[in-house]
Amino acid sequence: MFGRYRAYLRDNPNRYWFKRKLFGWGWVPVRWPGWVVVAAFIGYAMWCAGSLGVNGEDPSSRELLVYIVKLALGAGVVIGIGFLTGEPPAWQWGLPKDKGKRSDR
Repeated sequence: MFGRYRAYLRDNPNRYWFKRKLFGWGWVPVRWPGWVVVAAFIGYAMWCAGSLGVNGEDPSSRELLVYIVKLALGAGVVIGIGFLTGEPPAWQWGLPKDKGKRSDR
């Protein structure tokens, strides 16, 4: 199963940065620019979290709200990049069925 999934991810004639997840809705990075986008988002989230609780104090409600809004905006940017550079989104439950291939391999 893992080998077939790897083959599905590598079969990328349109050179998508992101391909559909194996189960559910969403994408996984399959090319280096997609991995850079994911790494940049993780770095951005960590940078945003670094501003919480400065001076050893618990963050205020306003600081938490600003943090959540920043994360939501960052996630929106990543989702937008996924729409622009990824495979068209759709619900997927397992590997796609290829009509011209045998299913017992």
